[in-house]
Amino acid sequence: MAEAPLLNLQQITKSYRGGAGEQQVLADITLSVRKGEFVSVVGPSGCGKSTIFHIVGGVVPPTSGRVFLDGEDKTGARGQISYMPQQAALFPWRTIEDNVILAQELSGVKKREARAKARDWLARVGLEGYEKAYPATLSGGMQQRVSFLRALLSPQELICLDEPFSALDALTRQDMQRWLLTIWEQYRRSVLFITHNIEEALLLSDTVYLLSNKPTKVLRQIEVPFARPRSDKLISEPLFVSLRQEIYEQMKEEQSLQRGR
Repeated sequence: MAEAPLLNLQQITKSYRGGAGEQQVLADITLSVRKGEFVSVVGPSGCGKSTIFHIVGGVVPPTSGRVFLDGEDKTGARGQISYMPQQAALFPWRTIEDNVILAQELSGVKKREARAKARDWLARVGLEGYEKAYPATLSGGMQQRVSFLRALLSPQELICLDEPFSALDALTRQDMQRWLLTIWEQYRRSVLFITHNIEEALLLSDTVYLLSNKPTKVLRQIEVPFARPRSDKLISEPLFVSLRQEIYEQMKEEQSLQRGR
């Protein structure tokens, strides 16, 4: 029997009631993340990708549907996932080391143990010597490394990354993609990753879910056919280029249909 997925969203819908009446954002979203799998969710801006994260994290209740984590119904439960937002969201009054240990600290890990692990990982990700520095002294890319490290060292198995590179310039974003590939392939945590960048999703992921416009549904589930380990040279290979273009055309068609409604 196949192992149950770590995360299993079953028929999630979400509607909001406002001045214009009820608006449906999510329509029957079903997706899963297996243990040690990197899964990306790709869709147009404003389609409700972040709403999916809020439901997974228990911040927002679904209108219908269930969230299962490791086989248990965790719909509406908080504190079950590790989350990295679009911005680094580091506390400016805490040192880099103290920012990294925050999730462990909140989970009851002894500070001495948490600091030892933080120093080890800061050295691994090229931030040795910055332990006592403050976030304002670091570049945007370095701050994102710290934010990811905080998520990586949290005790929760599932890491949710919400467009973490969207605010970075093109070169820094490419460097961060390369860095994330290297770190993730060593550590193999379960990741649910939101992006609107098709190339980024294909480069990083094992599975990609392609979403429609609102009311949002899953248009397609793509098992990414590229072996690991990967490098950013993959993006110039013919199969990669072909698959990227195929997904782009499907998204463009979906946008055209939406405008025609």
